Amino acid sequence: MSIIPLIFTSGWASGINAYAVVLLLGLLGRFGGADTVPPVLERPDVLIAAAALFLLEAVADKIPYVDTAWDAVHTLIRPVAGATVAALLASHDPGSLGSVAAGALGGTTALVSHGVKASLRMAVNTSPEPASNIVISLAEDLSVAGLVTLAIFHPWVAASIAAVLLLTGLLLVGFAVTRIRRFLARRRERRAARAAARTTGGRPRPVPDRGGY
Repeated sequence: MSIIPLIFTSGWASGINAYAVVLLLGLLGRFGGADTVPPVLERPDVLIAAAALFLLEAVADKIPYVDTAWDAVHTLIRPVAGATVAALLASHDPGSLGSVAAGALGGTTALVSHGVKASLRMAVNTSPEPASNIVISLAEDLSVAGLVTLAIFHPWVAASIAAVLLLTGLLLVGFAVTRIRRFLARRRERRAARAAARTTGGRPRPVPDRGGY
């Protein structure tokens, strides 16, 4: 049953960076002696393609608004990658979990973690400085690398950490959505006040400060 936490963790990580998951699993299987990795992920052509796409994402993911566009493109790719990796892991360990069930688990987990990542990145992009994007992107890359590696050797520990991160991310998304709504509402009020001032020829009335955004 140790394949289940590995599938969950790889699904979570695929929602963050699917190319890193394929690359890391392939390298761990080919050079790290990880017998739970399917041979197809260890093929040189798969590793080269995953490495090239990982490098491309490593750049795009650190540029404000480019990262949001990249996430939008990968709304389908990451869940499909999570489901595919999960199905491959299950088929390599027959009897532990059916490929269809594994694909559903990995794909669903990837979809949720992708939604968390994309939502938080949209919130971060409201900040005027670009450093936060770089810091968060590096933190995501390190988290994926650390948890995927940990999942190979200590799958339940890695799955527990991934579950905590996923839950924390969902809570942060709820908080971020509230802040963004307040920010947009306040901006609309300011625009309405300026428009009213131009119409009447007077000075705009100050918008009361309601706290936060």
